[in-house]
Amino acid sequence: MKIALIQLNIAFGRPEKNKLRAEKMLREALKAGPDVVVLPELWTTGYDLENLTETADSDGTAIRKLAGKWAAENKINMIAGSTAQKTDSGIYNTLTVFDRSGACVKAYSKVHLFRLMREHLFLKAGDSDGLFSIDGTPAAGFICYDIRFPEWIRKHVLLGAKVLFIPAEWPEPRLDHWRTLLTCRAIENQAFVVACNRSGSDPENTFAGHSIVISPWGEVIAEAGAEEQVLTADIDLAAIDDVRARIPVFEDRRPELY
Repeated sequence: MKIALIQLNIAFGRPEKNKLRAEKMLREALKAGPDVVVLPELWTTGYDLENLTETADSDGTAIRKLAGKWAAENKINMIAGSTAQKTDSGIYNTLTVFDRSGACVKAYSKVHLFRLMREHLFLKAGDSDGLFSIDGTPAAGFICYDIRFPEWIRKHVLLGAKVLFIPAEWPEPRLDHWRTLLTCRAIENQAFVVACNRSGSDPENTFAGHSIVISPWGEVIAEAGAEEQVLTADIDLAAIDDVRARIPVFEDRRPELY
């Protein structure tokens, strides 16, 4: 599976500018012939939370039309990052996934809201899983702060997920946490981790970049720097079964004790 991650420098509160920039970077990403393209968290608005009542996507209609078009025209799968989506019950931070036909095959709203960046004041927490499949491979999606909850990730792996996709807006001061937590999630779940962070800054934060792809063995396959860029990586899905056979973690679990 060939993957391209779009590490976008998000313009604060400017959805149209961000869509145009993402489309330009998508054209660059397509040169590598990817099976999957991944965007970061809240890539249309950034953390302009106070204005989401005006800029959030009503029921996700705009992102479904745009990202679905990108996927269908280029015959790619898209982990279309997450966007602020406005519903009758509130505004959610929602990841959407599109298959090669442009159909939306998953919408996952962030379950764990990050209070340090005031998400809980402006967003509603999701309450459903992040499971989907890509070209027949079981996968799961999570959003940024979710990676600090290993039990949430493990639940999805026990249900079959083999590739874990994580769009994020992870701040630069906690870059070490980003790399360590993602490596742990790969090793303990014996799964590929594909994490797409943003670059740049907003009025309150500087973000880390360093989008990364990690093998089930915990090895870094590809990693970006801090600046805006397209990161590409090839992953060998056969490695998952190989690692799980060598160290049979899932066979040796004692769920009756925990």
